[in-house]
Amino acid sequence: MAEENVAPVEEAEEVTQDDKLWALLSWLPWVGWILAIIALVIEPQKTRPFIRHNAVQALAVNIVLGVLSAILSPTCVGSILVLVLWLATIYWCIKAYQGEWITIPFVADFCKNQGWI
Repeated sequence: MAEENVAPVEEAEEVTQDDKLWALLSWLPWVGWILAIIALVIEPQKTRPFIRHNAVQALAVNIVLGVLSAILSPTCVGSILVLVLWLATIYWCIKAYQGEWITIPFVADFCKNQGWI
C-alpha cells in the first residue's frame, strides 16, 4: 500500500503574513483578549483557520490568566506565578508569528469539544 501525504485540514490553506500578525496580536499579554475578539468578529479574519485557531485559544488562555490574576495576586508567590504565566504568552506570540499551529493541551481540547476551533 502506498502512503498518502495528506496535509491536516488546519494546514490546507497557506498561512499568510496577515494571518501570522493577527495570531501574534491575539496572544499579546493583557490586551490580546480584545484583539482576539476583534479577529473573531471581523469578516476577512474570522474565516481564516490559522487566525481562528490562535484567537480562540488565546482568548481562553487570557480569560484563565485573568481569573488566576484576580485570585492569586494578593499573595507574593501567586503574583510571581501569574507574571510568569503571562510572560509565557510572549513565547506563544513568537511561535504564532513564525506560522506554527499552537496547541495548548487542555485549552485546545476544551475549545475543540465546544466546537470553537
